[in-house]
Amino acid sequence: MKSLYDICAPAKLNLFLHITGRRSDGYHLLESVFMLIDWCDTLHFDLRVDGQISREDLVTPLPPDDLVTRAARALKIASSSPLGVHIGIEKRIPVQAGMGGGSSDAASTLLALNSLWQLNYSLERLSQIGLQLGADVPFFLGGRNAWVEGVGEKISPVILPVARFLVLKPPQGLETRLIFSDPTLKRDSETAIISGFAANTFGFGRNDLQSVAQRLCPGVTQALEWLASHGLSGRMTGSGSAVFAQVLQDIDLMGAPGEFQARLCSSLDVHPLLGWAVSDSLSVSSI
Repeated sequence: MKSLYDICAPAKLNLFLHITGRRSDGYHLLESVFMLIDWCDTLHFDLRVDGQISREDLVTPLPPDDLVTRAARALKIASSSPLGVHIGIEKRIPVQAGMGGGSSDAASTLLALNSLWQLNYSLERLSQIGLQLGADVPFFLGGRNAWVEGVGEKISPVILPVARFLVLKPPQGLETRLIFSDPTLKRDSETAIISGFAANTFGFGRNDLQSVAQRLCPGVTQALEWLASHGLSGRMTGSGSAVFAQVLQDIDLMGAPGEFQARLCSSLDVHPLLGWAVSDSLSVSSI
């Protein structure tokens, strides 16, 4: 049977990531620019009229209570919908990579079920549900590249230059919790401004998590050194172990370190599901 919806869930790159402080509840305050890229998972949705939520892992086995299942359950509880869904997941985005794969899957699930169950929830209402699942979920729901602040909930859509990137993921992943709990993590970066970023879009700032990540995961350093050996300036994305560099021409990936995942990716102007939920208001800044 053909799924009612066959949709993709794109990954993201953090072009920079600064930690500017920490709230009294322990959550870290950040500044970053998130860029969508064309490394995607594919999700298949079939309507169930019995109200049940089921999931099938088509490529990579996932934890029983992953973000897709939790997103579907959260939306069902919030809406009291009598309908259910069977979800098939083709997982391609590496896990624990800092590329937002789980959050992207959750966002695509909320958008797909909002339509499949005919809920007609606004983007703001879906984002309220999504933020409870993960700080990056509202970004993917918004559907545009964005300047992100706070704990991830302050999102200002921006228009970024088209670019290509080489993304390199070591075989080891990184747990976000381990990085953010590290006592050596820099937590006092100065507040940045969009105009400063715009002056040097792909070379601006740094990832404040990178030095901690390199100590916890030697593969991060190995990936950065491999990029440097090809004349590329690499940087870690998010809190995972993947690194990336902008490329201006194709590069031979056959020489990448063994068991590393290497892929040439292009930026996306907008999320493939942009418009699947209506926003009350939207303004977009150009970089």
